[in-house]
Amino acid sequence: MISICLLPTALPELFAQSSSTGRLTLADRYGMMATILSTQSTQEELHLIDRLLYGLRRGRIEIVDELSSVLTR
Repeated sequence: MISICLLPTALPELFAQSSSTGRLTLADRYGMMATILSTQSTQEELHLIDRLLYGLRRGRIEIVDELSSVLTR
């Protein structure tokens, strides 16, 4: 069985980036999914996911089909 491990600061950074850009990328959605499926998710992490989903419902955040919002030059 494959084990999924997120970096400890991954979800807070994902939340901050999505909140500032108003976009949720494919990589962000996979990060959220990994957190939800993890048996070691903290209440704080689940609360951040709830806030992101609330932002989606209210139209403050949009789902985009880009892999990442990080710009490369």
